[in-house]
Amino acid sequence: MSGGIITAVSRTALELLRLLAQDAPAERIEEQARTLAAADPESGAVARELALRVRAGIDAHRRREAELSALVDIARDLASLPEPGGVLDTIVRRARSLLGADVAYLTLADPERGDTYMRAADGSISARFQTLRLPLGAGLGGLVAQTRRPYWSANYPADPRYDHTTEIDAAVEEEGLVAICGTPLLVDHEFVGVLFAAHRTRRPFASTEVALLASLAALAAVSLVQVRRATETADALAALSSAHAGIEQAAAAHDRFAGVVLSGGGVDDIAAALGELLGCWVAVLDVDDQRLAAHGTVPDALVDLPAVRRSADAARLVTVDGTSAVAVRAAGQRLGTLVLGGRAALRDGQVRTVERAAMVTALVLLFRLREAEADQRVRTDLLADLLARPAGDVDPTLAERGRLLGLRLRTPHVVAVCRAGSGRGLGSGLVGRDDGWMVAVVPGRDPSAVAADMARRMGKDAGPVGAAGPVVPAAGLRDTYADARRTADALAALGLSAGSARDLGFAGLVTGDVEGYLERVLGPVAAHDARRGTDLLATLEAYFAAGASPTRAAGALHVHVNTVAQRLERVAGLLGEDWHKPDRALELQLALRLRRLRG
Repeated sequence: MSGGIITAVSRTALELLRLLAQDAPAERIEEQARTLAAADPESGAVARELALRVRAGIDAHRRREAELSALVDIARDLASLPEPGGVLDTIVRRARSLLGADVAYLTLADPERGDTYMRAADGSISARFQTLRLPLGAGLGGLVAQTRRPYWSANYPADPRYDHTTEIDAAVEEEGLVAICGTPLLVDHEFVGVLFAAHRTRRPFASTEVALLASLAALAAVSLVQVRRATETADALAALSSAHAGIEQAAAAHDRFAGVVLSGGGVDDIAAALGELLGCWVAVLDVDDQRLAAHGTVPDALVDLPAVRRSADAARLVTVDGTSAVAVRAAGQRLGTLVLGGRAALRDGQVRTVERAAMVTALVLLFRLREAEADQRVRTDLLADLLARPAGDVDPTLAERGRLLGLRLRTPHVVAVCRAGSGRGLGSGLVGRDDGWMVAVVPGRDPSAVAADMARRMGKDAGPVGAAGPVVPAAGLRDTYADARRTADALAALGLSAGSARDLGFAGLVTGDVEGYLERVLGPVAAHDARRGTDLLATLEAYFAAGASPTRAAGALHVHVNTVAQRLERVAGLLGEDWHKPDRALELQLALRLRRLRG
């Protein structure tokens, strides 16, 4: 090679170095390399290749610097965002800008459904695409989520490597996407989601682009998890603060409820205290859903409200359609229901306040129940002693035991019985069961009225109610009790619901108790004859035999008519002024005939 050529080549090579030092574009370098190649084709080609490789390296280095600078800026932006939604929108916007993509989008993992769902997108125009869900393994994104590795395709719709589904392909087609790259969002092996960059034309993805998207995905995953945890921490602190305030409020409410109970208050006072604390109406129902107490304007038909029905089987407070209810339980049994409404939704602390009110209400009802059970045992024992004592066998201690229970057993009472029923709601008196009978001993003189009232209160399922009396309980109830049972049996045989022996008259003979019938109809007259040595029963027989004529009766008895009149006046004093009316007269004539037949 001549010295002139060497000198020209050297100058050209120096020019290439100068251009590289000046950061000249590749086009200028290419032009200078062609000049060198013209002088020395072999050396010029080598110099050109080396210069262009150096230029490409410089460009790649600067591009990498730019990408790293962009990632730092993105990290700074993400760190300043307070909530996950802003983080996701920033990620897809920056990914689209950084890779020059037509669309960037991000899906998040749904552990409950086992798939991923579209959460954020930038550049998207399809509503169908923006609501897409990707099952694991389905499509490019599903494969990324399943394998937790990046995948990309220059022409996804025609790429057979992926499991195409109708739903995914239709959404991709509607969005117009062709080239797609997806990379997983991972933090400490925790799968968060998938970040995508996509183009609407066919084009390959360079490895540097995939790496850049992966770097952005890693940064996004860390930021997203950090924001989530920060949000969860803030929520936990807020919940803790709210819970602390709620606990203090519930404790103060509990102190108030305890004060109500210790001062002798009942469920009505608890309902009032709860209503004042929460600013709402409150009602307390018993185990049969009857209202025990109320505060404020309480709706009708509480038992039909869904919250009340559902609370019976629930362990905690139940709220439906603005009404809340909680079962009142103690000693393993449901004693009633606490119901409230007419206010905004209850906070956690207020829920605890209601549940504490239910607990205190349960204690009050349990105390009341135990007192009632103890009182009933005492009453049952007293009733058993009275029913076992024959008439006339007076025991002063029975009257004193009754007085301690608020009963006046030296005054007239009526004994009423039936076969079924609980006896609840029968009012004052003694109520209990004996030998299969529900027995009530209540103050009064009219057994018919008592039987009718008891039948109305007990309902038809209790069976016929028979009553007898009046009688003074302290003097023994055995005979009157037997009379009431016979009456109930007679009523059952006749298909009647309530009545007394007097109501039945001779129909009471269906029980076969002739002696009892004679005692009820003729007893006062027979007792008078036995005491005074008179014969008023014979006068009655003669009177009825004479067709109710005093004159003819006097002839049959061989006495003056005035004597017959005087005797009949005595009968009226013993049996009542209505003794001669048709119904009573029939009863008397039947009883007189039965007496005569019995000898």
